[in-house]
Amino acid sequence: MSKKNWLFSIVLLLALILAACAPAASPQTQAPEATQPPAVEQPTEAIQPTEAMQPTEPPPAAQPSETPAQAEHKVATFIWTQEFDSLNPYYTNMWFSGVTQQIWDSWAWDFDEENNPIPVLVKEIPSTDNGGISADGTVITLHLRDDIKWSDGEPLTSADFKFTYDMVLNPANAVTSVTPYDLLASLETPDDRTVVMTFKEPYAPWLGTLWHGLLPQHVLQPVFDSDGTIDNAEWNRKPTVSAGPYVFAEWESGSYTRFVANENYWGPKPKIDEIFFRFVPDDASQVAALKTGDGDLGTFISYADIPTVKDAGVQIFTVFSGYNEGWYMYLDPEKGHPALQDINVRKALAMAFNRQKINDDLLLGLTKPAVTYWDNTPYADPSLTAYPFDPEQAKKLLDDAGWVDSNGDGVRDKDGVDLELTYGTTTREIRQDTQAVAQQQLADVGVKLDLSNYDSDIFFSGYAEGGPAATGQLDIMEWSDTTQFPDPEVAYWLCSEIPSADSPSGTNWQAICDPELDQLFQQEAKQVDFAARQQTFYKISKMIYDKVYWLGLWQDPDIWAVGSRLQNVKLSGATPFFNIAEWDLK
Repeated sequence: MSKKNWLFSIVLLLALILAACAPAASPQTQAPEATQPPAVEQPTEAIQPTEAMQPTEPPPAAQPSETPAQAEHKVATFIWTQEFDSLNPYYTNMWFSGVTQQIWDSWAWDFDEENNPIPVLVKEIPSTDNGGISADGTVITLHLRDDIKWSDGEPLTSADFKFTYDMVLNPANAVTSVTPYDLLASLETPDDRTVVMTFKEPYAPWLGTLWHGLLPQHVLQPVFDSDGTIDNAEWNRKPTVSAGPYVFAEWESGSYTRFVANENYWGPKPKIDEIFFRFVPDDASQVAALKTGDGDLGTFISYADIPTVKDAGVQIFTVFSGYNEGWYMYLDPEKGHPALQDINVRKALAMAFNRQKINDDLLLGLTKPAVTYWDNTPYADPSLTAYPFDPEQAKKLLDDAGWVDSNGDGVRDKDGVDLELTYGTTTREIRQDTQAVAQQQLADVGVKLDLSNYDSDIFFSGYAEGGPAATGQLDIMEWSDTTQFPDPEVAYWLCSEIPSADSPSGTNWQAICDPELDQLFQQEAKQVDFAARQQTFYKISKMIYDKVYWLGLWQDPDIWAVGSRLQNVKLSGATPFFNIAEWDLK
């Protein structure tokens, strides 16, 4: 549930991801044609870098390891507003942790600035043409590079893939998710350089979901043999053995983390000697560091801060990564508010809320209302447009649904129940401002909103931890999230993902169980032909739109601030630091 996160030249993208599994078919005659997403904007309204800013030393508690005697020691300082929770890729859903993996723990493949897949640990991306994918799409064979190795010099082999697979599926390890590894019928390693994955049935999203980091068997196998689990392994927070261009050096809790160039890296030697992550408490601290040159890179810059950051000579990169801010509504038929069970009431909420005004006034017109969960990807039905702001039509829909103000107190009611909804989100300023606007506008049509805000760690706590969103304490919930980007797969609307005491890790916090929608999601996951899968997602996006299962507030691309010292920067929506070894400092 975190913004974890995360475009293609579509013909290339899905020829590799999906059509690689089977020859691409033409779209259905009566369906919209396949569409291409917009190119990644790198950067937005790019400004010419000014003279290199002289970096000032950070506070003693968070100082990079550069000294006057090491004048050529290049240190890039990244400003992060959230500290890592874990560096083990299978024990975190946190965006701020996950995106670092291209820096220190290589994926089997990355995605470039246009979100085309590029091989990293493998010699080539598997396809039917090169024999890497079987005709029926169920068997995928990986051929590993001959030169890959861990930072301690040990060879990286198929045994590490097998060990990672075993650790993810072993119930003794409390990983965040076992999917999609649990969908495999088998994983075999016939030799050190070959991994053969056999799925129980065709699985279209494999390229967007598999091998996001590897676990070193020679380091963690002894831990598992001794403790019976790797939950408490020191490597989870101090991965001093890894396979990326950098390797972990130090983590001072509450202050900073350092990664230094990997002397045993099998790829091109990194041009920057050290990546220094400084953790700051809020957006204002991040902006201040960027403006003064104390930080070389930051992200999630608020739209209100963009003009002042650009005035300081910082470039702004807008990178689409599938994120869209939206409303999720709790629709449990027994526990949820009765008004929200009515489609027309949900449509009335959409029409009573002027989301364009939010985008114009609060977001400076730099983005726009999201129409579907798949905006800026080829999977959103292109015929759909945002619900219009029409409070009079909203009032009519509520009247027709039987929600009227029977006692003149300004709040509609029905059968003795007031149309009073709890609306919760995090403490981000833009979200609190959005709540205030929504509260006022919905009051104009007789709907009362009770507002609440939570720290992110509380708001996004799961069902087992009693999280307010996960346990149905809120009628309307707001956050930004993405799919298995660049793949469109997402589990939010599956009936099987509704959390319960028996299944506390479920992600369907809205408690939506729509058999027709569920069937469509089951169908698309098996469609290895791009055109067929796209048409299924058109149906999915239109159904969610028509039934207002999700209401988009604004498109939420990643906003990166890149200081003038950084050179050769490219950013991907899926794997932001895919070319980090090529970055340089002037």
